[in-house]
Amino acid sequence: MSGTTVGTVIRPLTGADRTRVEAMTRATPLFRPEEIPVALDVFNAATGVGRPADPDYETAGALVDGVLTGWICWGPTPCTQGTFDLYWIVVDPASQGQGIGGTLVEEMERRVAGRARLIVVETAGRPDYEPTREFYARRGYQVASRIADYYGPEDDLVVFVKRV
Repeated sequence: MSGTTVGTVIRPLTGADRTRVEAMTRATPLFRPEEIPVALDVFNAATGVGRPADPDYETAGALVDGVLTGWICWGPTPCTQGTFDLYWIVVDPASQGQGIGGTLVEEMERRVAGRARLIVVETAGRPDYEPTREFYARRGYQVASRIADYYGPEDDLVVFVKRV
């Protein structure tokens, strides 16, 4: 599904969103426990929680009927010209399948238009990540590489790219 879910508002995230962002991220069964602090560290850097905000991180949150139901963080890839990384995208498991993730990706792509020539997404190769990989493929992202056993045994790194 693509497009905006009825009642969805997109806005930048702030430090005040941290509790909800953490709850959604922890509730997502695909993420391993050791990944949660990494996601929260990126969120903290992007929004200035506990330190000055890092301008190389950009965020957006999706609110449905006033409730934060998804978040995304991206930024320019250091030492590149016009390449951006999508660092994190999370949709509350109770709200998945409603187009919120697609809306967040579209918003990121809109915001990097004119600055980006390439968007890079790294994701897992485990079988339970198949819907995630299909999500990116449906949005025009193509597999650029795969590194076997990168995250762990039988858990490849799959790198998607999209030229914009």
